[in-house]
Amino acid sequence: MDKTVHKLLNQQINKEFYSAYLYLEFSNYFKSKGLDGFANWYMIQAQEERDHAMLFYTYLQNQNQTVTLESIDKPDPSISCHMDVLKAGLTHEEYVTGLINNIYSAAYDVKDFRTMQFLDWFVKEQGEEETKANDLISKMELFGTDPKSLYMLNQELAARVYTAPSLVL
Repeated sequence: MDKTVHKLLNQQINKEFYSAYLYLEFSNYFKSKGLDGFANWYMIQAQEERDHAMLFYTYLQNQNQTVTLESIDKPDPSISCHMDVLKAGLTHEEYVTGLINNIYSAAYDVKDFRTMQFLDWFVKEQGEEETKANDLISKMELFGTDPKSLYMLNQELAARVYTAPSLVL
């Protein structure tokens, strides 16, 4: 495997674990506000991100590549309202999309078709993640100031259940 591609894939493991930490922080925020549905939604997001990290981890191991685990930064989002969390989530997903695109580009440059095929799932996944984040923002803009509507949105988010990633290595 190309050294740059290997390095970027390894770094992505750390970025995915950071994403899990960030979403746990968001879950904590909503739990403290009594919005258990929102807390549940972000708890599930954290589970997804941990699984994404493990997919990168397993992929590198399956390619007989060394995995180097780094420290995970403490999330420090500036949150003063519910909408701050949702917008930070979207911004973070856009950032992760950029990271995935950079790895894909590096793999493309060296004709690492196996890694490109592996990343195809993540490209699709990031599109879904950005759509979900945008949808939450839209719903909050529509309903967030009305307590009854916020309650209903919270109930909707409480119904979300964890589904493991569909990518098979």
